[in-house]
Amino acid sequence: MNQLGLPISLNVQMSLENFVANEQIQSLIGRLFTADEAAEIYVYGTTGCGKTHLLQAVVFSAIEQSKKAVFIDCEDEIPDYLVEIVADLDWLSIDNIDFIGEAQQHLLFDLYNRARQSNVNIVVSGSSVPGELNMMKDVKTRLNLAAVFQLEALNDGQTKEALHNQMSERNMNIDEKVYSYLFKHYSRDINMLLGAIDRLDEASMQAKQGISIPLAKKILDI
Repeated sequence: MNQLGLPISLNVQMSLENFVANEQIQSLIGRLFTADEAAEIYVYGTTGCGKTHLLQAVVFSAIEQSKKAVFIDCEDEIPDYLVEIVADLDWLSIDNIDFIGEAQQHLLFDLYNRARQSNVNIVVSGSSVPGELNMMKDVKTRLNLAAVFQLEALNDGQTKEALHNQMSERNMNIDEKVYSYLFKHYSRDINMLLGAIDRLDEASMQAKQGISIPLAKKILDI
C-alpha cells in the first residue's frame, strides 16, 4: 500500500492487531488516535523485535482511519518535499534512524521540528537508546524528549503467535510442527521466517500441496 505518493509500499500484514509484544506502547498508540495532543515515541531494540512492524502498522492504521500519515525508512533517501507537507500530517513514522546519512541529518532535524510544532504524532525507531546514536547532537536531544520504549526480542512463543496471526490474515493454515522444524533447523528471526514462508507458500501453490516439513527441506535446503 502506498502512502502519499512515496516510493515505499506498506506491508498490509503489519497491523497493530497482530503486533506481538509491549502492551504498554500499544495502549499509548491507541490513545493517541483519539487524543487532541500529539506525542513523540522512540522505540529501540535488536533486529527482528518488531520495530518496522510497529511503525508501518501505525501508518497503515492511520490511513485506514482517513488520517494523513507517512512512513520513512532512513536506509533510503528522505525526499526534500516532505518538509513542506509535514505540517498537514497526523502521523509520521521514521524507521531505522541510525542508518541516516550525515548529509541528511539536518533535513531530518528540520522535518522533526516542523512535525512537533504542527502537533503531528511521531514514532521513531533505532537500534539503541537516543544518547548512543551516532548522529548530530540536536537530533539526539530531540529524541531524548520522546517517550522511549525498548522492544525485546520475541521469544519462541511470541514468534509463533506473530506468525500464526499473519498466516491467519492470509487465510493460510500451517501445522505447528512446521514452525517447530523451522525454528530448530532454519531460523528464529521472524523476518527470515516470514520470507521463508512466502517461498514455501509459492512452492506449495505450484506443487498443489500444503506446506509441510518435506517441502521446507526441499525448498529451503535444510
